[in-house]
Amino acid sequence: MTLLWLLPFLDYASVAVFALTGALVASRAQLDIVGFIFIASLTATGGGTVRDVMLDRDVFWIVDPMMLGVATLAAVTVFFTAHFLESRYRAILWLDACALAVAVPAGVAAAVGAGLGWPVVLIMGMVTGCMGGLMRDVVCNEVPLVLKQGELYVSCAFAGGLAALAADGLGAAGSVQLLACALVTLILRAGSLVFGWRLPVYRPRPARTLPPKR
Repeated sequence: MTLLWLLPFLDYASVAVFALTGALVASRAQLDIVGFIFIASLTATGGGTVRDVMLDRDVFWIVDPMMLGVATLAAVTVFFTAHFLESRYRAILWLDACALAVAVPAGVAAAVGAGLGWPVVLIMGMVTGCMGGLMRDVVCNEVPLVLKQGELYVSCAFAGGLAALAADGLGAAGSVQLLACALVTLILRAGSLVFGWRLPVYRPRPARTLPPKR
């Protein structure tokens, strides 16, 4: 069963929520309203653009420019309301977690709908979920969330893709596969934020000194 019919809905939801995070990061950088719109649009469309280029599909926001209208509306809204938030950084973290849980299934749906194998499905889920936020943070000179030490982020996208593939292997309907993907992604990301779930990170060790030759 093809999942492509769900893709526009997932893309719209992903664009809307990622655009909010981009605009909030722009507010922390104290940009003007054009800067807000640029960063919101970059964040909202970055992952999906890379996905579509890699899959040789028509880029989703070029096919449907209304996506840019959604991103612009989100940016303008945040420009006039961001100061009401007690912690913009906390809002960014949680909105980003929700956007990740929508964007990863969008990448999975695109790859599955194109009839591609499981390695591509996993990679497209991670690319769609992570690239927009990575572009946002790099352009705004923030430490990228995807690279925070030990924090679950890319691993959430990877696990979400695995959940979709597992549901497919069990014969679940396409919508159930994407729901499983979204839930696993969101639960792991939320657990990282609330409970401090982490992956072990590399710790350098002193080099071994060889005994002198006799």
